[in-house]
Amino acid sequence: MIDKIYSWIDKRYKIEQLLYFSKEKSVPVHHGTMWYYFGGITLFLFIVQVMTGLFLLFYYRPGADSSFESVKFIITQVKFGWLLRGIHSWSANLMVLAAMIHMFSVFFHRSYRGPREMTWVTGVGMLFLLMAFGFSGYLLPWNELAFFATKVGTDSARQVPLIGDFLLKLMRGGSDVTGATLSRFFGLHVSVLPPIFSFMLGLHLFFVQIQGMSEPMGSELSHGKKRTMPFLPDFFLRDLLIWLVVLDILILLSVFFPWELGVKADPFSPAPAGIKPEWYFLFVFQSLKLLPPHIGPFEGEMLGVMAMGFGAAVLVLLPFLERASSKGRRTKLVDVIGVFGLAYFAVFTILGYVID
Repeated sequence: MIDKIYSWIDKRYKIEQLLYFSKEKSVPVHHGTMWYYFGGITLFLFIVQVMTGLFLLFYYRPGADSSFESVKFIITQVKFGWLLRGIHSWSANLMVLAAMIHMFSVFFHRSYRGPREMTWVTGVGMLFLLMAFGFSGYLLPWNELAFFATKVGTDSARQVPLIGDFLLKLMRGGSDVTGATLSRFFGLHVSVLPPIFSFMLGLHLFFVQIQGMSEPMGSELSHGKKRTMPFLPDFFLRDLLIWLVVLDILILLSVFFPWELGVKADPFSPAPAGIKPEWYFLFVFQSLKLLPPHIGPFEGEMLGVMAMGFGAAVLVLLPFLERASSKGRRTKLVDVIGVFGLAYFAVFTILGYVID
């Protein structure tokens, strides 16, 4: 019976060809092989986000009068609701961290070079989407910290030249953060971003499967051969073991460091001291805060927002810009820029924590 079922499926969906491809697939072995696993970790954490997000969606009721109460009901009345909410929140943060580590490892190994330009573009695009997930989901509990952090974060949209006011009203659904903002962020978080991210994830995985995993320059052995390991079962089992370790970490963090709900948002109350965004936005927040009000004839914050946007564009187009400027040769300038960018992100994130 099992053979007949397998034969029936294989005849229609070519399972045998897929298994043959998986058996033949190999993974390069070199000094940077460990960094490959962070792509899988990011994928696993996204799966955790989807599963826990669906659970939360069963009980969450968006609205200025119901969001806070529904989250409170989840963590106090639903069995293990507090645990699944904690896993959802912690996995969101760890997912951004894993994606950043993966991106920087690809950057410093120059794995974005041709013909893998679109793999890099889709990967960086997914990182930006993950940050958009975090920004939109941060407001959904409708607590005091999220409300005022969202107010500060959306204020930056006003500094975008020409379309700043339009973007602000588009994000908020008006001039202030209200229930309309919450509804828009909820729709963005559960209806708009997931299909876009899933499409880009599918493209990214397709590119990786077709082109294989890139190797850093100079990873060949002295006799000219390259070491590899089979994807099945060697690399897959290692990946699976790491996923189990990450799941254990998520559970431990959720149990011993539960995600606090805080106080319900009150739009008429003054903003409490020390309001800050999530850690992956801290470098932007701190950079804009340290800028002077005016730099020449321009507003300092406007120039800061434009500089951040320019940096994001350069990051996305990096493979094409480097190829155009260096004709495919490795340049020390790219490494210097990468080190500077990583140091800038780390220093200003730390400053954002220690400076009120």
